[in-house]
Amino acid sequence: MIIDKTINIGNVDANMRRLYETAFPTEEQIPWDDLLHLIDSMNLDFTAYYVDGDFIGLTIVCPCKKYNWIWYFAVCEHLRGKGIGQQILTQLLKRYSSRSNILDIESPEQTCDNPQQRRRRYDFYLRNGFRDTHVGRTFQGITYTILMSGEDSFTQLDYDDIIAELRSFWTPK
Repeated sequence: MIIDKTINIGNVDANMRRLYETAFPTEEQIPWDDLLHLIDSMNLDFTAYYVDGDFIGLTIVCPCKKYNWIWYFAVCEHLRGKGIGQQILTQLLKRYSSRSNILDIESPEQTCDNPQQRRRRYDFYLRNGFRDTHVGRTFQGITYTILMSGEDSFTQLDYDDIIAELRSFWTPK
């Protein structure tokens, strides 16, 4: 059984930081100290997941005005491909079922060094109730596409509003 635990600055640990810094490309990461500051200032939901007391993954969700933005979602590397991610995502979507949920992923259509990984990730989310909104944007040479669960629609203007909300709290250096 997967147990979740809300994380704040006082109970974050090295395993969480290690997973965050290894699961996401550097150009997609907010610097760790900035991220910890944003947890409080933006009221982010940082959750760690455990099985039998062992850390297995993390999620960081940003409750925006109209949507819940699943900002970061990672499972420990040695557990990937074993259904853990699906279990965590199911649990997360149940918790956030009152509004539509969005997430952005590296576009599987962009020419890159990891096309199979991107396609697997895209297919994983489609299998788990998300759909492609056909909205995206390129940041630092990476093209992202927005996926959504729920019945709402999502437009480029919605994406711009979410990015503006983030930038009202934090601007990349």
